[in-house]
Amino acid sequence: MGQQIRDRDDSIDTLNSFLRGELSAVETYRQALDKVDDPGARFDLETCMRSHQQRVDTIRDRILELGGEPAFDSGPWGVFAKLIEGSAKALGVKAAVSALEEGEDHGLNDYRDDMDKLDADSKRLVEEYILPEQERTHRTMSTLKHAI
Repeated sequence: MGQQIRDRDDSIDTLNSFLRGELSAVETYRQALDKVDDPGARFDLETCMRSHQQRVDTIRDRILELGGEPAFDSGPWGVFAKLIEGSAKALGVKAAVSALEEGEDHGLNDYRDDMDKLDADSKRLVEEYILPEQERTHRTMSTLKHAI
């Protein structure tokens, strides 16, 4: 029984870490959208932001299923969002998109590195839904970065 509780708690902690990253991503995309006028780039940013928001909802639901308390803000990840906002103002859209791609890369690494800390059902959720979406948004930002 004690091991099951520790495994559940480890899953909740890991999922909350993923959740904070996703909350930061939504916040960051929202800020970047304020700076982008190009319709094609806006479409890509909006699509990625919606994907991250769906992941927020999915991860929150899983944390609640496990009996945990979901994070409600990005915590230290919010610092990254502020960096994006500042770079978009100072350096323009290309710098903001480059930073978004870097954030996507960081998220990709987090999922790959930490999904083994999850219980079987949570790991399956990450492998089958979250990680493929993360790979897709990473590809979208990489393509956009090279296009502008």
